[in-house]
Amino acid sequence: MQVLVVEDDMRLAQALGHILKENGYDADVVHDGLTGLAYGEDGRYDVIILDVMLPKMDGFAVASTLRRKGVSTPVLLLTARDAVADKITGLDSGADDYMTKPFSPAELLAHLRALTRRQGEVVFETLRVGDLELNLESYDLACNAKSIHLSYKEFSICRILLSNPGQVVSKDLLIAKVWGVESSAEDNNVEAYISFLRKKFAFLGSEARIETLRKAGYRFMLSGEHAANG
Repeated sequence: MQVLVVEDDMRLAQALGHILKENGYDADVVHDGLTGLAYGEDGRYDVIILDVMLPKMDGFAVASTLRRKGVSTPVLLLTARDAVADKITGLDSGADDYMTKPFSPAELLAHLRALTRRQGEVVFETLRVGDLELNLESYDLACNAKSIHLSYKEFSICRILLSNPGQVVSKDLLIAKVWGVESSAEDNNVEAYISFLRKKFAFLGSEARIETLRKAGYRFMLSGEHAANG
């Protein structure tokens, strides 16, 4: 299960990431509202843990923007505020739950379990796009009767691209989400894995393709779709 943590307090963010990973969650951690919005928009997360007081864009604005863009991922707001008005604002902005700091790890995990139970019907084990089917548990990619196993990084890049068909995904975003924000990975690392994926698409006989857009990134395109590269 994948969780996005958006928290600007570095110590708390690190603690949240540690708690989640120790309890079997796959956690990504970012530290401002605009980055949190960019990560949350791709729909890959099962839950978003979102601080209210964030630089660049506050948590209320992030939650309302996600909902306006059709992202239904459950949102758990974290804040030091305990005023009723703030709780109402948070829920009205599209958040699903609200927790006041400080809180215990047990309380956090209980809230996450409740949110994922509530949203169980929208958590899929398989991502199907065009003629491709990506198993989110086994990392197998299939097309018609053929399948092939992906490495972790191949799977991660493939999942991001398939989750955003027709949309440009930058190399910087892929590096941040697959290798990590603090990684020393460079553009050629991404290029190598895109090449691996293209070869696997060809092996499977898929009609889908990954387009390269110079100085912009990559775009996953379905059969019959055409777009001008720029």
